[in-house]
Amino acid sequence: MQELLQQAQAMQEQLFNAQRELAEAEVKGSAGGGLVTVTVNGQGEVTGLSIDPKAIDVDDPADTAETIADLILAAIRDAGREAQELQQEKMGPLAQGLGGMPGGGGLPGGAGGGGLPGGFPGLGG
Repeated sequence: MQELLQQAQAMQEQLFNAQRELAEAEVKGSAGGGLVTVTVNGQGEVTGLSIDPKAIDVDDPADTAETIADLILAAIRDAGREAQELQQEKMGPLAQGLGGMPGGGGLPGGAGGGGLPGGFPGLGG
């Protein structure tokens, strides 16, 4: 029984370390050939947004606004995919290890399979 508790504690430490790494990590997504770039952390939270001035057509502000909005959404989705891949890389092995423990399964919050609870609200994930 003591050995099982030690294994659970070690897995918990690994899980906390992986979550910390994800919170500190940054990934980028872009759209329009780099006209819009979005930075998200490994948990999928948007931390930065860059719009190249070349994306702005001062002669057609309405069309420009619509285009930029579309590019921002596409860049967020791209960054979200990158963050999900990072989550799989960091959390996937831990989820497999937790799933093999007696009486257990999956990650806290019911997110088995390597994702974080809740996914990425608003990012299509």
